[in-house]
Amino acid sequence: MEISIVRCAPADAARLSAVARATFLETYSGIVAGGDILLFGETTHAPHAYEQLLADVGVDLFLATVEPGRAPVGYAMVCKPDLPVPLEEGDLELKRIYCLHRFHGVGLGPRLMAAAMEAARARGAKRLLLGAYGENHRAIAFYGKHGFRQVGTRVFHVGENFYDDVVLAAYL
Repeated sequence: MEISIVRCAPADAARLSAVARATFLETYSGIVAGGDILLFGETTHAPHAYEQLLADVGVDLFLATVEPGRAPVGYAMVCKPDLPVPLEEGDLELKRIYCLHRFHGVGLGPRLMAAAMEAARARGAKRLLLGAYGENHRAIAFYGKHGFRQVGTRVFHVGENFYDDVVLAAYL
């Protein structure tokens, strides 16, 4: 199966919304309250939210798709950092990087990471930051393989609940 990764265009907002909702549900079911997951999907991952992100020249979004019909299976987003750690000149944040569980282990994660890191370098970034749920050991190990190290913590708000995240950074 061939997986394509492309830089997103405005017409991709619905695909981004669909894969963002699906991956958030897959990743956090059993961890985050169901109502909070649905609310997060209806707000943060709504098509109009992605339309706004796609209109922002400071945001890079990438979509992974498979045939038939370019079905969305993963995505990544790089933007200005919004993390509670001391920032360095030109830092950027890998705000989101997800793929459907069915596509774990086929090399999609490293390809999305490579696209994100290249986008950050193209914008002149020397360091890429990200926040990850502190109990998501698989994701944290993945980030470690790509040079990310813990530089702080944050509390992440989803719906009515708060979760402890780690903040990681990698020099590019």
